[in-house]
Amino acid sequence: MRILVTGGTGFIGSHTCVALLEAGHSVIIVDNLSNSKREVVSYIEQITGQTVLFYELDVTDAVAVEAIFVKHDIDGVVHFAGLKAVGESVEKPLIYYKNNLLSTMVVAEACIKYGVERFVFSSSATVYGNNLVPFEESMPLLPTTNPYGETKAMNERILTDIVKANPNLAVSLLRYFNPVGAHESCLIGEVPNGIPNNLMPYMTKVAKGEFAQLRVFGDDYPTVDGTGVRDYIHVVDLAEGHVAALEKLTAGVHVYNLGTGCGTSVLELVKAFEEANAIQVPYEIVARRPGDIASCYADSTKAKKELGWVAKRDIVAMCRDSWKFEKEYID
Repeated sequence: MRILVTGGTGFIGSHTCVALLEAGHSVIIVDNLSNSKREVVSYIEQITGQTVLFYELDVTDAVAVEAIFVKHDIDGVVHFAGLKAVGESVEKPLIYYKNNLLSTMVVAEACIKYGVERFVFSSSATVYGNNLVPFEESMPLLPTTNPYGETKAMNERILTDIVKANPNLAVSLLRYFNPVGAHESCLIGEVPNGIPNNLMPYMTKVAKGEFAQLRVFGDDYPTVDGTGVRDYIHVVDLAEGHVAALEKLTAGVHVYNLGTGCGTSVLELVKAFEEANAIQVPYEIVARRPGDIASCYADSTKAKKELGWVAKRDIVAMCRDSWKFEKEYID
């Protein structure tokens, strides 16, 4: 299949492009490079030995997006493009609502107009709000604690309603948890612009000496050690989950959790990173971060049963690959 990947030079998008190419599909990437670099395209080609088409554009631009659908015979879309920082979304909600909702509507509209029936959406476990863990796909979507999460929930509802009106569409909503790690080549990994918003890339930069210490947001949550618990998943496992979802798609809306099903606290992750890499990570406890919840981890039984997908790489591999990438990556 020829797959259009929006946000395809980003962290998860780039790994998914590699997985798609390795599975025998061809890839067209569109990305505005707001949180990634053009060089990622050549890295994807270097890893896979295949050519990738790339368009630098913003997928909120309906005219530019339609031009791609006119030019290419597209079989499916994997839609990653969107703003993703929880804390920033609390500070700048309008930007998040405008960008994240409009981008999905523009791409979905083009799919309907040009008969592209396969659509995989990059959602988030954030849509579960403060449901009881482990999160199951059958749970109702609760009001989330931040605008970022609200955009994901709204996008899920938009796509669900679109399928009701267009029953031939096949949509997969992938709710994933906390992706970390990097490709074994060390050519692609998480390279956020500016100060990282996510725990692992911040921790690797502390280990590298770029930051003095890690900030742990809160130690008074009702968890094993008071720090937030998350379901960390290796980005390569996550990428393979996207390929499985795309290839198994049938008409209708299908929802899957992509996670390990195991929660790890911030301090447990710090300890695992230190032990896996024989390096110390100094940290300080600071106030809770707006929009965070205590625990978030998956029940991924449905993905295993219906997609034949399970996360294979453990927390040690995640820590080792993250640190290896940080050490070897040349900006």
